[in-house]
Amino acid sequence: MPLDSHILAAIESQLSPDAVLSDPLDLKLYEYDGGVDKSIPDVVVFPRTTEDVVALVRLAQRHNLAIVGRGAGTGLSGGAIARAGGMIISFARMNRILEIDIENERAIVQPGVVNLDITLAVQPFGYFYAPDPSSQRACTIGGNVAENAGGPHTLAYGVTTNHVLGLEAVLPDGTVIQCGGKELDAPGYDLVGLLTGSEGTMALVTKIWVRLMRQPEAVKTMLAIYNSVAMAGDSVRALTARGITPVALEMLDGPMLRMVEAATHAGYPLDAAAVLLIEVEGLIEAVEEQAEAIAEVCKECGAREVRVAKSAAERELLWKGRKNAFGAIGRVSPTYYVQDGVVPRTQIAATLAAIDRIAKKYGIAISNVFHAGDGNMHPILPFDPRSPDGLENARKAGDEILEYCVSVGGSITGEHGVGMEKMELMSHLFPEATLDLIKKFKALFDPSCALNPGKVLPTGKGCLEIRQRPELVL
Repeated sequence: MPLDSHILAAIESQLSPDAVLSDPLDLKLYEYDGGVDKSIPDVVVFPRTTEDVVALVRLAQRHNLAIVGRGAGTGLSGGAIARAGGMIISFARMNRILEIDIENERAIVQPGVVNLDITLAVQPFGYFYAPDPSSQRACTIGGNVAENAGGPHTLAYGVTTNHVLGLEAVLPDGTVIQCGGKELDAPGYDLVGLLTGSEGTMALVTKIWVRLMRQPEAVKTMLAIYNSVAMAGDSVRALTARGITPVALEMLDGPMLRMVEAATHAGYPLDAAAVLLIEVEGLIEAVEEQAEAIAEVCKECGAREVRVAKSAAERELLWKGRKNAFGAIGRVSPTYYVQDGVVPRTQIAATLAAIDRIAKKYGIAISNVFHAGDGNMHPILPFDPRSPDGLENARKAGDEILEYCVSVGGSITGEHGVGMEKMELMSHLFPEATLDLIKKFKALFDPSCALNPGKVLPTGKGCLEIRQRPELVL
């Protein structure tokens, strides 16, 4: 149903005319994110300041509208979808870097700042921002905070929560809070840690203090090539056992690397069963020593060859292949389902075997590209949307993969978030008492269930049932 004209007029009075979308065709552009679920909002708004956000939140509260914060829409678990309709608050125009403080290795940014833009802004000073999701050229820091995003280099540097020092946020009643800031360690409860990864269900983040890292003296990128997926998985286990921690350790299986090579010509061998993309950095002498140790371990585990990038251009090309992997899949299958389970590194080989069994069970040509260093699996499940059971089979296979991950001591998500995609699997991971505690935290921040309803908590524990639209099918 169209939004009531009086409510729409009240929203438009808060912002400039070009900052409100309500036409059905415009709203269609905001019914999805990078995942497979869809739901159309009633209105999309584009604030420029924290004061704009406060006014919009209070207006939404008066008119009982659900509120969903949205960044670039690159998320993969339905986190930015207006599942119960209502108002999407897009932070696309809150995209300024407010302060760069090199002396204290800090920056203050608005939530709509693109991830890579922070690194580009501080590169001239010899610094960078460490979390680097594959979508870093498009994804925004606000979305990264909401989902606690990771990336290839978080093996050594950690995920978003390890690089966020402070947050300004708007609560569902319009109250503005600040937790953390430039200081190294704030007293009291870690509210920054609580809100980072809360998927927009507790507050809307309007300002972020981030940590900057000094660029390393030397970087070396390596490509280990295998005739067996199991050998590549065993190399990850062996590197861990030797106490060797690269800054990045990525794996692509044969089907995936061939799709990537066809799209990017990164230099991956087409006849390989798997490759490991490995990066080390630090002082020149330490990098040389670590690279030699890594090559030795990989060869002991069956690598037929270990290549080392000979130039910055060759290194960049290898990473271009990895970072553009999801785009490369689109050349083969325009529709696919991406999963995000985590397993202990010692279980990678067994998990790949389990994924292969599940693929055969459902007749899906699953390929794999993932953060092997921290066991964050990303099986890619292509499907035909024209087939009546195409998406449904992909979902079933994805759920079975996640259930297997949990069964071997892992988790249902490493960086994509729970969203609406995995909420019913939360009971596989957490006992009833823990889910009840999560619900209490949600109610403490958002007692009226206004923020991002229908996410994270399973049905009956969350608040979708309070704000469910009649046409919504669970």
